[in-house]
Amino acid sequence: MITHPIAVEVNGVEYQRSVPPRLLLSDFLRHELRLTGTHVGCEHGVCGACTIQLDGSPVRSCLVFAVQTDGSTMRTIEGMADGPELHPLQTAFSATHALQCGFCTPGLLMTIDAMLEAFSEMTEAEIREALSGNLCRCTGYQGIIDAVLATIQSHADQRSRDL
Repeated sequence: MITHPIAVEVNGVEYQRSVPPRLLLSDFLRHELRLTGTHVGCEHGVCGACTIQLDGSPVRSCLVFAVQTDGSTMRTIEGMADGPELHPLQTAFSATHALQCGFCTPGLLMTIDAMLEAFSEMTEAEIREALSGNLCRCTGYQGIIDAVLATIQSHADQRSRDL
């Protein structure tokens, strides 16, 4: 079997592996690195459950080959919390009941976190548009929208206190 060497940084840890050319990034993360928080749903890039951050941008890991990520930095759901301390967005998801079964949650959190890095303020319509590529069959989305709005407000409150 032909393999290609890759070097990547995932959640602050450097990895060097030799991978087959058609190994999907989602499979690399789950099976090679044992980062099973990246969920695989449709395997067609439609549901968003496998979304991770690749060089700071949300991507569907089921649509990317692992060899394409050589030299890249990735962040998965396992890298979101700061040790035992939940990320503010994770706390907001819990407080607003933005999750039920949890299958879509890692992809949603990775998408929203990248979105909040790019835009510190967003309207409900902009949030809905940004999340249109992530499917959730359990929550009805309102709790998710509420969690994002609460996180935006919390960041604004923190900036005000820092001034």
